Amino acid sequence: MTHEPGTRPAVDRSTVEAILRDRFGFDSFRPGQRELVECILAGRDALGVMPTGAGKSICYQLPALALHAEGGSPCTTLVVSPLVSLMNDQVMALVNAGIPAAYLNSQLSPSQQWEVLDRARAGAYALMYVAPERLSDPRFQAFAESAPVPLVAVDEAHCVSQWGQDFRPSYLGIADFIASLPKRPAVAAFTATATPRVADDIVRLLGLRDPLRVTTGFDRPNLRFEVEQLPDKRKLARIAALALERPADSGIVYCSTRKDTERVHEALVAAGVRATRYHAGLTPREREANQRAFVNDDAPVMVATNAFGMGIDKSNVRYVAHYNMPGSLEAYYQEAGRAGRDGEPAECLLLWSDPDIATCRFFIEQETGNEALSYEEQQVVRASQRRRLAAMTGYCMTTDCLRATILRYFGESVEQEAAQDGETGETPNHAGCGNCSNCEGSVDKVDVTITARSVMRCVHELRGRFGKSVVADVLCGSQSAKIREWGLDRKRTYNIVEDSSATVKEIIELLTAGEYLEISEGRYPLVGLGPRAREAATDEFRLYMKRKRKPEKSAKGARTDVKGAAKGAPAALETDEQRADAEGVPPYVVFSDAALRGMCTSLPRTDEEFLAVSGVGPVKLERYGKAFLSEISRAE
Repeated sequence: MTHEPGTRPAVDRSTVEAILRDRFGFDSFRPGQRELVECILAGRDALGVMPTGAGKSICYQLPALALHAEGGSPCTTLVVSPLVSLMNDQVMALVNAGIPAAYLNSQLSPSQQWEVLDRARAGAYALMYVAPERLSDPRFQAFAESAPVPLVAVDEAHCVSQWGQDFRPSYLGIADFIASLPKRPAVAAFTATATPRVADDIVRLLGLRDPLRVTTGFDRPNLRFEVEQLPDKRKLARIAALALERPADSGIVYCSTRKDTERVHEALVAAGVRATRYHAGLTPREREANQRAFVNDDAPVMVATNAFGMGIDKSNVRYVAHYNMPGSLEAYYQEAGRAGRDGEPAECLLLWSDPDIATCRFFIEQETGNEALSYEEQQVVRASQRRRLAAMTGYCMTTDCLRATILRYFGESVEQEAAQDGETGETPNHAGCGNCSNCEGSVDKVDVTITARSVMRCVHELRGRFGKSVVADVLCGSQSAKIREWGLDRKRTYNIVEDSSATVKEIIELLTAGEYLEISEGRYPLVGLGPRAREAATDEFRLYMKRKRKPEKSAKGARTDVKGAAKGAPAALETDEQRADAEGVPPYVVFSDAALRGMCTSLPRTDEEFLAVSGVGPVKLERYGKAFLSEISRAE
């Protein structure tokens, strides 16, 4: 069954479309899916860079199923996946859809692992999920050498790159494992967050041969983005208000530290929110139980560090909130992208404060680095991390469209309806996506050019020997003992601005994000001039910062509740939850929110009408159709 890359005869297109319809319940492919599926089925390597919720999994699951059924000798596709939780969830969803799949991880006993390998060798599974560490196990290598493996799919492929935000050394062994196989299979790599540099790294480090590279775009139109600058003492109230506004919705709250995770969790529970928590300080049993409670909607809100990371395959998350600012836009977009995977409207709220930036800088400097890198290489990686932090800070502070800022960062061109401001290059607030807090007019754009120029003059006068707080103290005319002791009250830039110290510090961060200033590494970061410092002295230079506008009492942004979509909705949702409980699977595995909404809109009465709902295939019709049609009919 294995073939040299590019030599396998393509599977008939009608067969591919039949599998898509009958096993996955979709009438048509999403952008990029068909090209990747047909490429893989032809035996060619592929790299898919597709946003969360765009359907990456189908790009390798469908070919795996087609190859398993092709000819007279069933074969097994290997899926390299970084997390046990991801394996469990994906295999559960596949089996529920009637697709033979299994996983091989540490949760199985040795005898269970042997049984899985024996069944895989006999062709019982179309897909088998494994962790990258498993590839170096001699027993598994012996299995892979004796069993037909037509395809190796690498999920979360950005983990192979040392320039990515989730580098995992174990991913570096994937290429050697593939090279050790008797016949090289097709190799397909997938990721949701990869800049062009990381994508090139994936191709090189996984040894992809002339791969088809498909980037479908990073835009997630169903996600609404909102950024708020709040002091820490007000963040808790904001998060609690969000959760209490949406009691029926599933949400994730990300925190930077275990301490904040515990504090936010306790506050939400005290406020009456059904929340659980996840961080590395909990025992494996606690983490597993809490994750299962979240996935099954027993605790709809998860408060977590980024240890609750990639591969969360819960499609009905209606909001993701960040209690702290992440260290990079890659990390933020990946985490925020766990909202609305079903394509339905979802909220992404980012709360930040000045201490968040200091925490991110501390993490960068404290990181021990990868022992495989030389000292010089580690310094280059740290410099890259500081640049990513500057971009993240710029996102928090920008007056531009938040969606456009993200897309430009990932190298995607952005077309706006309104012309950009000729002086700043930014899009006015009234233009843009219309689905973020900047574009909706909830912030005012304040010209701080004069103060910014004063900051530049002060940093130049102080010759980069002081940190952000001292610069702000000098400009604001602080009378502290240290300012007088150091003679800084005699500087020409002493007491020349009327803005508050907090505003000056924010302007320093804005200038750093724009590379007009640089903030050094180390325990006591110093502020110096950046590569674009001279541009700040030109007449064309302008700098704006945003201030949240206090709105009149109004709705906080439209959201759609699946329970209120139509008269048949409560019945459909209740039936979904009952079937899930009866089968011991999460409700979204039975039907996604999008499928439920389709039922609520069309109110199907027959098997044919039920099949016409997107996300419903023959397997789910046979398994659930009678119960759902009965409940919808009874509710009319």
